[in-house]
Amino acid sequence: MRVLVVEDDRALGAFLKTGMELEGHRVEWVEDGEAALTQAAANHPELVLLDLCLPKRDGMEVLAEMRARHNDALVLVLTGRNDSRVQVECLDMGADDCLLKPFRFYELTARCRALRRRREQFADSVLRHGDLELHRIEHTVARAGRTIDLTAKEFALLEFLMLHPGECVSRSQLLTGAWQMPAESGTNVVDVYINYLRHKLDAGGLHDGSAGLIETVRGMGYRLDGLSRKPVALDPGRLSSISRAAYA
Repeated sequence: MRVLVVEDDRALGAFLKTGMELEGHRVEWVEDGEAALTQAAANHPELVLLDLCLPKRDGMEVLAEMRARHNDALVLVLTGRNDSRVQVECLDMGADDCLLKPFRFYELTARCRALRRRREQFADSVLRHGDLELHRIEHTVARAGRTIDLTAKEFALLEFLMLHPGECVSRSQLLTGAWQMPAESGTNVVDVYINYLRHKLDAGGLHDGSAGLIETVRGMGYRLDGLSRKPVALDPGRLSSISRAAYA
């Protein structure tokens, strides 16, 4: 995902930027409310991690302005204000979730995944990529009119790849995003199921290229052959196992 971190505490901001990049996201970090609005308008982030206590423009002002501009980014508010009224006000203003400081990084990433899953539940029920169609409600897949029978794990992998066309997704991302498994579960099982999926998708020579739909990005992960190329994600790590608390 394209992530915007809005945090004026430099230690925490740098920590969040590094951590989210190691989770495979493309991250911008700004330290004040004015810069946050400028970045949001220019780069259209999918997720904003928004601190409330900011210089120049308060976090609540930033949130209100984003929603007034019809910015539909997911917004996770990070606040040290232990006041339920503040959190309720943020949610009423359009925040998707609130997380009280101090927090643990694995809780932050779990909430981000939950927000994305909820967003995707209301997305188009049919995903298309060239001659490939995936019906998310009926759980069916077809390519050039040919029905393809997939197992539940194969279907989840393909759905995740089709939701990120042209993007490099790491094995850890596929474990956590497609299968909701811990990133440290072992990534070799992903390789096995990707090979199963490739064999089924490319059977019959229906594609017009020799490489097949699913490309290997050496040392990084996999990419569904994009109709338009996007930047490759940074080399992911396994920060989801971090148990340290973030700064208050």
